[in-house]
Amino acid sequence: MDNKDSEAEIHPLKTEDVKAQENHENSVERRIISKQSSRLSRLSRWRTAAFFVSLFLCLIIVFAFSFIIPCPERPVSERTWFRNYDNAVAYQFLAIEDVNEDKVQDVIFAFKAGNGSSSFNRSCLEEDLPSPCAFLAAVSGTNGGALWETPAAQELEWMECGIKQLAGAEAPGCLVVGKPASLTAIDLWTGEVRWRQSSDFGANYTVLTPVSVIPDVDSDGVQDLIIFIATGDKIKTFIHSGKNGKQIGSTGSLNVDGTARYIRLNPGSSSYFLFYTENSLYAYSLKDLYSAATGMEIKLPSLEQDPQWEKNIDRTTHRLSLLSSGDIRYLAKIPGQSRENVLVVNSEMATLINAQNLQTLWTLNVSRVVSEPLLGYYKPDVLGIVLESEIGPNRKKVMIVESGSGAVQWDLQLNSRAESPGPATLPTADHRSTFLIWGEYQAAENETRSRAPLQKLYLFHPSYTNVLLELRNSTDQIIAFDAALFERSRHACYVLLRGPQPSEEPGSVSLMKRKLKEDVSESRVIWLSQVAADSEQYVRDRLYRMRFHSRV
Repeated sequence: MDNKDSEAEIHPLKTEDVKAQENHENSVERRIISKQSSRLSRLSRWRTAAFFVSLFLCLIIVFAFSFIIPCPERPVSERTWFRNYDNAVAYQFLAIEDVNEDKVQDVIFAFKAGNGSSSFNRSCLEEDLPSPCAFLAAVSGTNGGALWETPAAQELEWMECGIKQLAGAEAPGCLVVGKPASLTAIDLWTGEVRWRQSSDFGANYTVLTPVSVIPDVDSDGVQDLIIFIATGDKIKTFIHSGKNGKQIGSTGSLNVDGTARYIRLNPGSSSYFLFYTENSLYAYSLKDLYSAATGMEIKLPSLEQDPQWEKNIDRTTHRLSLLSSGDIRYLAKIPGQSRENVLVVNSEMATLINAQNLQTLWTLNVSRVVSEPLLGYYKPDVLGIVLESEIGPNRKKVMIVESGSGAVQWDLQLNSRAESPGPATLPTADHRSTFLIWGEYQAAENETRSRAPLQKLYLFHPSYTNVLLELRNSTDQIIAFDAALFERSRHACYVLLRGPQPSEEPGSVSLMKRKLKEDVSESRVIWLSQVAADSEQYVRDRLYRMRFHSRV
């Protein structure tokens, strides 16, 4: 302190300069702090304003969606509806697609009459067809109301719906193969005819079904169609443009030894068509068929040939040596772990073939299978195959076979008519299936064979292996039957088309959709064994509450 005081006394001006400089620095710091405080204050106000504006916008959006903008209304589906047509005959075709884009499946079917229903008053003459003619009709799945009706052909040979990009349209389409030979593309959403092409299939021909969609081979941006026509021991091959229906190239010809049917397989990136008769199995690659029809080579990924398959195909006859025995009744594609396998059903056994190396996976003794093999799930997520085989006059056996091992998981014997519909399955939320089966169950002690079997519809679910539910008894002639979930993971229904067939005199044609739960609540419980752990009403209630799940 003494030193400082002494220095202040000696240098009084210097001390005042230091004090002045310190005061100046303090003043500058205060101004900087003041500016920073002011800037922070303004930023804080902006943040507060932004927060309240965001909150206000959120409240407006919530208010709008809650009170102003109405929620989309789910269509209310009737539990049961009927659609009747007088003085008509029905064809054995049913398709279930969403026609009016309301997220509810609709029903498409075909009938033959002089005029359409009173809803549209369409006539055959509108499409330059003689009367009576075949009509294609779409009916709403919610209430059975007519969506559209279109005169399609003089006589119907085959119908297939849900074909994407048909005629280059945004909407899927229906392809109708008619007689005299013609192809007609119909818009699924509107029922309008997109194109119609006449063709020369020859005399006394049969269309091998289904019609196959193939990759775009004429470079017009639309998938094309390949059609197989059987005439005697020959199969004619026609490739038509999906855009306008015109034939691409010339007609190919395949030699077979009898009445043939076919399935299509896709081993790896290749595509093969397997034609089977009672005695032989033939295989043609899509590349071979295209080259035969056009006389040209084309390089597309799906036209590649599989080396393993080519080794097993005779290059002269195109016979495929899968099995030594003949008498093939059905071929079916069975999904495997990595690719599709082939189920070969002949008069004595069923054999599953690995489609990759063509080796036998398993065999099962089963005689005289009477309906197309059907897929379903007896165990959770374990694919099964439903086989119906004849075991005597008006008698059949229904089996559920595990696809991986060939083991029989469940079987049932029923009385059955020759014209009874095949079975159907519906996926359930427990990763299994509900099985719908036609026939007549009789306990062993009550068996009588003096009368014709009745047509009864039964429901079976693997949660009750010893229970059948008898849903309904139909005395009418059933032309077509199918079951589906009409809404995603809900509204399980079945559809019945009844009436006279084209070979019979016209009469009343009836189309019916019925919700499955309506029949379950009124069903009769049949115990397949004497073990009855639960009451009949408990079984009905539990199966009534069963939930369904749409598999991707």
